[in-house]
Amino acid sequence: MDNKLLALLVCPVTKGHLDFDREKGELVSKSARLAYPIRDGIPILLEAQARALTDEELAN
Repeated sequence: MDNKLLALLVCPVTKGHLDFDREKGELVSKSARLAYPIRDGIPILLEAQARALTDEELAN
């Protein structure tokens, strides 16, 4: 994920910061408790496509 692009993207739910999880290929919004997938290099910033984060994932 390009750092310049990452700096421009925000969570569509909270408008907050997104963290890139390289291992899982996701953009993570801890404030919304959601992880958005990245498919073929394209972030899918749709709430319906995001998965809910577990309490363990939020603690890390």
